[in-house]
Amino acid sequence: MILTPHLWAIGATAFLASAVEMVEALTIVLAVGVTRGWPRALGAALCALLVLAVIVAIAGPRLPALVANHWVKLVVGAAALYVGVTWLRKAVLRAAGRKALRDEAAAYRRDVAELERESGGAAFATAFNGVLTEGIEVVAIVLALGSGNAPMLASASSGALVALVSVLLVGLVVHRPLARVPENAMKYVVGVMVTAFGVFWTGEGITIAWPASDAALFYLAAAVLAVAAAATYALRPRTQPGI
Repeated sequence: MILTPHLWAIGATAFLASAVEMVEALTIVLAVGVTRGWPRALGAALCALLVLAVIVAIAGPRLPALVANHWVKLVVGAAALYVGVTWLRKAVLRAAGRKALRDEAAAYRRDVAELERESGGAAFATAFNGVLTEGIEVVAIVLALGSGNAPMLASASSGALVALVSVLLVGLVVHRPLARVPENAMKYVVGVMVTAFGVFWTGEGITIAWPASDAALFYLAAAVLAVAAAATYALRPRTQPGI
């Protein structure tokens, strides 16, 4: 498979989006491991991953027959647009100083404090739900980004797999939340890209023939970035003269 620029963009977007979700899941698993023991934390994470594997195994073979349908593209595009705009809105507010930046170290401390008050069963459920919820979001993003054809799905899946391996390796080495990961900047970039994909697929769903075909993703992303940057600038607090 030849990796064209738009396939690289899909893989990179899937990598960034998946990395963000996996860092959040890792934070929860680490908190459970520290407070309630690693067998319980890792067992819960493994169970969640097995459930995700079943979901992917069931949904995966059906994709090739579905992606040619304009209604499916419209639904996928609308879902990607919703996710992208939601992420981008929060990222813009954080970049503009209107919303507090997410701090994985602080989130880890909160999780530990809560888990110390919970039973072992509740801690298992917390780790299981955390990994499953974040994992479902990763699967949804991969399917949305890769629903055009087999090479796109392969590129999106590869990006998510690289993110999984990277986060796991770093987590094994540092044994603490990845507080230094520029998560808020990553969410800004992912919000732009997923929104652009959402616009692209929604257009495909209503039979718009985009100029430059798949390369339309790049000028759509540039347009979304321009709007987001303008919104970030407009929302930044202004210093009053003489203050």
